[in-house]
Amino acid sequence: MVISSEDELTKLKDIGRICAAAVQTMAGALEPGITTKELDDIGRRFLEDNGAQSAPEVCYQFPGATCISVNEEVAHGIPGSRVIQAGDLVNIDVSAVKDGFFSDTGSSFAVPPITKKVERLVRDGKRALWLGVNQVKTGEPLARIGNAIGAFAAKNRYTLIANLASHGIGRSLHEEPQELSTWPDPDETRIMTEGLVFTIEPFLSLGGHWAEDGDGDAWTLFSEPRAPTVQFEHTLVATRNGPLVLTLAD
Repeated sequence: MVISSEDELTKLKDIGRICAAAVQTMAGALEPGITTKELDDIGRRFLEDNGAQSAPEVCYQFPGATCISVNEEVAHGIPGSRVIQAGDLVNIDVSAVKDGFFSDTGSSFAVPPITKKVERLVRDGKRALWLGVNQVKTGEPLARIGNAIGAFAAKNRYTLIANLASHGIGRSLHEEPQELSTWPDPDETRIMTEGLVFTIEPFLSLGGHWAEDGDGDAWTLFSEPRAPTVQFEHTLVATRNGPLVLTLAD
């Protein structure tokens, strides 16, 4: 969507803060022995206590309030009986709706003790996201985002999952502009307009190039080839002064 009023921006800021705080609350409970279902229940309670609903449930009948992906899982992991272990790499992705407005954010967390390689991957996943965010400004090409993230990944010998893209958001969970590349894409010719609301969510990997279905369910995606992968995501608004990030916890 393109923001057209202060009221719309206020409501987008509200749901953005709720999603960010939900991730933060779930991350605070992340420890060995907790199941992904117990973690999801914490997220669900937080959303409901703040007047929000799970967007994946509302829009797609996803079997969980949040997406929790562990180790070999890249995205859309279903919360369940899986027990978090020391050394696991866990992605928490929260999207929700309140008052007709949507927001979407996610972060990856490594449960200690972890290897230096995974520690560096998590750190650089955050850096890749912010490199993309810092390209945002009214009138600039959307391709700047993928070019910046791609250059960073190549320089530091990472790969990017190239079929999981960012997207427009606002009045619905996924809307125009669709398929926003977080990797260099010569076909991306669109321009950021004032007030454009969208996500940036690079998937930085130690060797994965593609996301594919597994054998277990209709939702969970795995990297191909299998490799540790992190995702960090913000919802933001393009302005003349640069990015306005909506999914920052207070």
